[in-house]
Amino acid sequence: MKGLEKGLWLLILLLTAGTLYAVFFLVPPAMGLGYLVRIAFFHIPVAWISVLAFLVSAIYAVRYLRQPSRHLDIVGAESARLGLIFVLLATASGAFFSKLTWGAYWNWDPRQTTIFVLLLIYVAYLTLRAAIPEEKRRARVAAIYALFSFLTVPFLVFIIPRFYFSLHPSPVINGSGSIDMDPIMLKVLMASLLDMTLIYIAVLRQRVKVKEVHHET
Repeated sequence: MKGLEKGLWLLILLLTAGTLYAVFFLVPPAMGLGYLVRIAFFHIPVAWISVLAFLVSAIYAVRYLRQPSRHLDIVGAESARLGLIFVLLATASGAFFSKLTWGAYWNWDPRQTTIFVLLLIYVAYLTLRAAIPEEKRRARVAAIYALFSFLTVPFLVFIIPRFYFSLHPSPVINGSGSIDMDPIMLKVLMASLLDMTLIYIAVLRQRVKVKEVHHET
């Protein structure tokens, strides 16, 4: 098991190094953005992985409600915490890009507004968990909240921002459902998405293991 963990982290290290090299030395400048497009190879993966983390939290919430266990509760909670961290990273990188491009860190653009609402929803989730001392009741209430919270994610991330004018660059998949991106950029983006996914999996496994050991002691 330890060998598997070391192998996973070694793969992440190599993939991260290769991706960073590609971002800074292979990715061409984008029309209208120049080399600022490099930020997207961090911003897009952390934003997408936040959605994945919240999805995993919702899946484990359903599993917990079907067959309660401490392990399922821990995985769901830790995935939600990681999702919140990834949302904060996406918000910070987006604000940095906004400052460099439009001169202001925050302008209440539709995508900034919906991501702010998403932050509030999952901060409330963690606050709710902290407010309930009894373990089984906390786990059940948090599972129900996580499940209903995720129902808002597709609307806040993918649907609502498309109905309003946004300074935000076009998403990877455009309105016609096709991908309009330089082939090199697309390959580097896929590598970055894979890298961030592996980081999420490795960190989640580590956090769950620590929580379970701590609980046993």
